[in-house]
Amino acid sequence: MTVKCNKCKEEINKEDLEKNYYICPLCGKLNRMPAKNRLQMLTEKFDVMFNDQEFTDPIDFPSYKEKYESAREKSGETEGVVCGRGTIGGQDTCIFIMEPNFMMGSMGTVVGDRITALFEYATKHRLPVIGYTVSGGARMQEGALSLMQMAKVSAAAKRHSDAGLLYVVCTTDPTMGGATASFAMLGDIIISEPGAMIGFAGKRVVEQVTGEVLPDNFQSAEFQLKNGFIDDIVPRQEQKAYLANILAIHAETVSA
Repeated sequence: MTVKCNKCKEEINKEDLEKNYYICPLCGKLNRMPAKNRLQMLTEKFDVMFNDQEFTDPIDFPSYKEKYESAREKSGETEGVVCGRGTIGGQDTCIFIMEPNFMMGSMGTVVGDRITALFEYATKHRLPVIGYTVSGGARMQEGALSLMQMAKVSAAAKRHSDAGLLYVVCTTDPTMGGATASFAMLGDIIISEPGAMIGFAGKRVVEQVTGEVLPDNFQSAEFQLKNGFIDDIVPRQEQKAYLANILAIHAETVSA
């Protein structure tokens, strides 16, 4: 079975792509990685949590249920984020990974509920949180209730921080809109993948509002690193070791 590279659009053997961390063997660009594959890449063990929270249609948006069911079938997930507890390099941690194939990880009420619940669990059990973001922002099909998730998750992240616990974010392509305006930028350490787009409004919108001509790499991970918006860019195949090291240092600090 073949799939098309998100970047060069060439056909690639799906199994080869999965084995290569979803990095195209032809053009070398990173393709969007499903949550379950990220978990396989990062963790030795992982227990899914808060998966009983599923579909809500608070404003009875036209065709939302059909779109939701299509997203479930396409992604194999019940919502736009997978949350749970696992180990990275033997270090116990809570993890959330947003799912690009579920309405581009858009922030609905269930996404907010799950991430908030994970932060509350991590605070109670004094565990760090590792978060992988990929999102187009708020989910319009849930109206203002979608926007409320920014404040709700941010408040839970603040309580976790006040307890002296670590929160590390890896922003992946794309991390935009409400996710960037809230929990994606609240990490004690914020890393990204090469070439990922990170921002609030898109380049064209910013140019129209400001009247400025922006550089070609505007909002790329490399641009954001240069301008102090993120802390590091870590190749996908090196992320497990990178995170394991950070978690080990944090564990020593907490136990000291």
